[in-house]
Amino acid sequence: MARYTGPKTKIARKFGEAIFGDDKSFEKRNYPPGQHGNNRRRGKKSEYAIQLMEKQKAKYTYGILERQFRNMFEKATRSQGITGEVLLQLCESRLDNVAFRMGLANSRRGARQLVSHRHITVNGELVNIPSYQLRPGDVVGVREKSKSLEVIQNSLANNSKVYEWITFNNDTKEGTFVSVPGRIQIPENINEQFIVELYSK
Repeated sequence: MARYTGPKTKIARKFGEAIFGDDKSFEKRNYPPGQHGNNRRRGKKSEYAIQLMEKQKAKYTYGILERQFRNMFEKATRSQGITGEVLLQLCESRLDNVAFRMGLANSRRGARQLVSHRHITVNGELVNIPSYQLRPGDVVGVREKSKSLEVIQNSLANNSKVYEWITFNNDTKEGTFVSVPGRIQIPENINEQFIVELYSK
């Protein structure tokens, strides 16, 4: 399966929540997609269906494909700590996600593109791997030539979110990945325990 590049609202409606951020189209039609829309009677979902939906929601939210997501789960399993929580922490520690959290892009998809197109640096070095895992203390910045990019300027101007585990200096366009966030600091509405149960079968 290739990375999903289709309509975001359709996926948001599938899960019943705006997983990609503010979405006016979703607010107008926040029921599942399809010909019968809101009128279709839906039976009770099986335990497996609920677990699968939760895994898909996490993958779509962070823009991660199955093989990579599975590898992250196995890494989380080998780590100390609660597997589901560590899995989400690994997702949050990705370079594209941190660039998004810092407000350098309006979406993770946009942040991924910034990284891939060599606009982002880590500790002063260009890094073009969106899945690059950051460590506490790493400094993420915008390379000098890219600081005047309109897409970055607009995104920073519209960003008002602050996270305790990240610092960002608007003047230098640099921020620090201070620490790995605890589960309570991760705002995503994902039930990681369902994902653990699904992979543990």
